[in-house]
Amino acid sequence: MEFEFWWLLALPLFFSLGWLAARVDLKQLLAESTALPAAYFKGLNFLITNQQDKAIEAFSEAVQASTDSLELHFALGSLFRKRGEVDRAIHLHLNLLEKKELEPQQKIAVTAELAQDYLKAGLLDRAEELFESLDDDRYRQPALRSLLDIYVREREWERAIKAATELERLSGVPFRIEVSHYYCEMAVKSKLANDSHTARLELEQALSANKNCVRVNVLLGDLEAEANAHKIAISTWKRIEFQNPEYLGLIAPKLLSSYRALHQSTDGLNLLRTYLQTYKLPSLLNVLFEATLVEEGAESAAKLARNELIKKPSLNTLDQLLQARTIVDSNQQQNANLKNSTPQDTQLMQQTVRHAIGNRTVYHCAQCGFKAKYHHWQCPACNAWEALPTEPTNV
Repeated sequence: MEFEFWWLLALPLFFSLGWLAARVDLKQLLAESTALPAAYFKGLNFLITNQQDKAIEAFSEAVQASTDSLELHFALGSLFRKRGEVDRAIHLHLNLLEKKELEPQQKIAVTAELAQDYLKAGLLDRAEELFESLDDDRYRQPALRSLLDIYVREREWERAIKAATELERLSGVPFRIEVSHYYCEMAVKSKLANDSHTARLELEQALSANKNCVRVNVLLGDLEAEANAHKIAISTWKRIEFQNPEYLGLIAPKLLSSYRALHQSTDGLNLLRTYLQTYKLPSLLNVLFEATLVEEGAESAAKLARNELIKKPSLNTLDQLLQARTIVDSNQQQNANLKNSTPQDTQLMQQTVRHAIGNRTVYHCAQCGFKAKYHHWQCPACNAWEALPTEPTNV
């Protein structure tokens, strides 16, 4: 292929055009930057160095110098919200909305900011009204997320289901776990109103939303047990093993209660022993130990604890062994009429172990770190679903 010499003449021309374009862009950038007040850059510097008080002062000064800049107002309002000065953010955005020269898109943007102010302030009714008015495509998803938060806080589960379903359609992010729990909450409400028929229908919808929702089978089993259908209740709770066996410790007391109602305590204990051997959950051991102590006596309970202690050393299991041994020793001494002799050494060891363990087992939320004494399906602090573990930990 022959070389075209005219390209040599075109190269300087292309270079000149590129240089001119760069100069134009540079001039535009410099013009935009010089249009911003110097206080704006001070505010940015304070934000970078995490000096929020000084950043607020700088941005306030910038807003006064450039009253037409929405971005500056939004930055200042965001700082107010972050600092907890929500009333100042509300006042700032309300003043903006009173400006007649705002274009429709600008008014929508200010409305979105004001809605966030109301949400932060806990004025849920006002926030809900504003978020529902944001039908612009750019704000629809953030508005739906905030509305979902409001509906969950206000326990408006039907509206929460509708919002989550729409949000899933728009964003592609699944909300199946959340929706299943919304239906479960509705079922709990129906159950408290003695409307078991509606509760069952709502639980079916929860299972349709998420077939792995353990809570559904927990509640269905509760409904059957309350109706004295203990065999069905046991069968229902057994399904949890195939959904998520880590939750077996939570329903172990329920299983034993239904087996006792059927006068089949031995079968219940054997089932829990199988679960413990298979999944080795500390919560299962605790329930099984207490039940063995009641149903079969201290000797069997001590044997259980001893075997588990050999498999996996644990202060909790050692405490259980010492508890059972104390009872066994006391019974032996009473039978031998040794009134002046007591298992003091065993009791002293048990007290020492319990002092070392303490009574501070808690459930840690995986999302926010909240510590709860009891298991919750929804974190009381951050409202995340299934964020608390199935097993408590010592603190």
